[in-house]
Amino acid sequence: MSRIVLITGANSGVGFATAKVLASASEAFHVIICARSLEKGNAAKAEIEVSIIKGTLSAIQLDVTDEDSISAAVAHVEEQHGRLDVLINNAGISGIHINNIKTRFNSVLETNVTGPAMVAAAFRPLLMKSEKPYSLFVSSGQGTLVRNAARNVTVHSHIKSGGVYVLSKAALNMLVAMEHAQYGPTGLKVFAVSPGFVRSNLRGTSEVEISGWGGAMDADVAGEFVLSILEGKRDSDVGCLVHKDGVFTW
Repeated sequence: MSRIVLITGANSGVGFATAKVLASASEAFHVIICARSLEKGNAAKAEIEVSIIKGTLSAIQLDVTDEDSISAAVAHVEEQHGRLDVLINNAGISGIHINNIKTRFNSVLETNVTGPAMVAAAFRPLLMKSEKPYSLFVSSGQGTLVRNAARNVTVHSHIKSGGVYVLSKAALNMLVAMEHAQYGPTGLKVFAVSPGFVRSNLRGTSEVEISGWGGAMDADVAGEFVLSILEGKRDSDVGCLVHKDGVFTW
């Protein structure tokens, strides 16, 4: 029986890399690639399928800020699979190119916090039908209050410009803590996942920005890390903000 995995924002960056790594790792995985545009989702699916993969893939439209889109995605998964084993809330934006403060804050918080909360709530009944349910939220070490209070941030950190991205990840971390406290006792394994400084279009669309000014790791590193979580290798850290080398303090 396939292990059904749904990844939001899976047409690029960490989401795409995670879909590719999981599909390449085992025939046990069926990965549902979600994107705001079905065309982009199908393109990502086709790109991964060019590689040698063991698992299977499908693509659906899902906009985490649209309740109707979320409901349609839930209905599709329920009809096709009857359950969900792994939910990976990955979709996110940085808002760095939105100049108006109110618009930037509203857009980023809606996508990075409200959206994941809605997606998690909508898919939870299907997750609870799984024998080993996992709910992962892709966050960031930049969202830890302890590190930011100490100003222990990287050179290109969003906090340098007072970015709402950092604020949104702090809020997402609190959401994870609440989800774990409420649903952990039911058997749902909830994690906040810091993927590390990897190639991503969150910083912009130029090669310089995507590559983190030359310092970013390949996004597959994040995908391999997520795979290790789903293999149970980080179960002792459930309910925490984990990174590949340990745990960040909230």
